Amino acid sequence: MFSHVFIGISDFERALAFYRPLMQVLGTPERFCDDQRPWAGWQSAPGPRPLFLIGRPFDGEPAAGNGQMVAFMARDRATVDRAYATALANGGTCEGPPGLRPQYHADYYGAYVRDPDGNKLCVACHTTA
Repeated sequence: MFSHVFIGISDFERALAFYRPLMQVLGTPERFCDDQRPWAGWQSAPGPRPLFLIGRPFDGEPAAGNGQMVAFMARDRATVDRAYATALANGGTCEGPPGLRPQYHADYYGAYVRDPDGNKLCVACHTTA
């Protein structure tokens, strides 16, 4: 369905320090990093797409969008917990701690954070414990 998802950021080094460990917890390998542009991308497995990308907006306008969210799939609930803890340890803020969200479906287990630029992210697992 998706070719890529691009998240705008304002401080590349700060964003990279947030996203690199988060993507590692999720098992998503880094495909490239170009600090001259600046932007970086991670490749889903088995790949080559979709890609998840971060970078400064091309037009130079502010980066974060209100009402937008990217949700990452986690293989199990423990990965959701680790991703949430990793996000908070690297400059993220809580938008909803890990837990069941039965209003979505009986097995939905997710956590919500904002990255250092205010972009809202979710990490979710859809399988039983």
